[in-house]
Amino acid sequence: MLNLERLRTLDALARHGSVSGAAEGLHITTSAVSQQMSKLEREVGQRLLAKNGRGVRLTDAGRLLAEHAARILSQVELAQADLEAQRGQVVGELRLVAFPTALRGLFPAALTELRADHPALRLRTRELEPENGVAAVIRGDADLAVVLDWYNKPLPMPEGLAKAPILDDRVEIAMPEGHPLADRREVDLEDFAGDEWVAWPEGEFCHEWLLYTLRSKGIEPRIAHRAEEHHTQLALVSAGLGVCVAPRLGRDPMPLGVRAVPVRNRVHRYIYAVWRADADRRPSIRAAVEALQAAAEKVG
Repeated sequence: MLNLERLRTLDALARHGSVSGAAEGLHITTSAVSQQMSKLEREVGQRLLAKNGRGVRLTDAGRLLAEHAARILSQVELAQADLEAQRGQVVGELRLVAFPTALRGLFPAALTELRADHPALRLRTRELEPENGVAAVIRGDADLAVVLDWYNKPLPMPEGLAKAPILDDRVEIAMPEGHPLADRREVDLEDFAGDEWVAWPEGEFCHEWLLYTLRSKGIEPRIAHRAEEHHTQLALVSAGLGVCVAPRLGRDPMPLGVRAVPVRNRVHRYIYAVWRADADRRPSIRAAVEALQAAAEKVG
């Protein structure tokens, strides 16, 4: 009989491409990964790993068994979801990930509600950017991710995922209170063609959206400063170092010396939850989505 945990280790190796990556994804040591693989090789009577420089690669037998392992683990997840659904109980462990402003703006209220309503549910949370959150769900490292689409640039979404809307988050432009446009009721993005921007780190989905959007309006953006967190971006704006995009979610409190003005042609981002379709019947997933939606209703 093939051992399920060893198949899970092989699946992680196939998905992550390295022993260290598999160990991180499974939250175990690299030594434990190697031991599990050695035992699995003895069970099947074939070499599943071969040396590849300083790392390892799957042999033909390893790739073949990894394909079966992925299907077996998916069936196990379906079985677990069906059993949870049949019991109708919100129990077990639920691993949630979200991008920073969603984690700050939605999770405190949502998780408090979940703990109160379902004390037998164990909650684990982690901060991940949208692309990484989707990847974590696909790999099985997370059960549910809160991610986003910009109104004019959706996040690439692989097959095999289910989704539910959480919030339509309106975006404003934050500027120093002494900025010439700070007293306007509304602004256009084109008004900031000559301004320096405080943006997200290069390569991130939101950074690429900003470049795409400004360039589509004939503006070559002048990115002067980059920061991961909106509160850090707003602190730089407060110091007079540029302007930035300021979504409403997770923004408060606004620092002194900053004015946020709505964009005339509504700029917004759609925030939603995603999870693997084969876990769709898990009551804990449904409970988490409902708690997130309830938390979103309180966002001003």
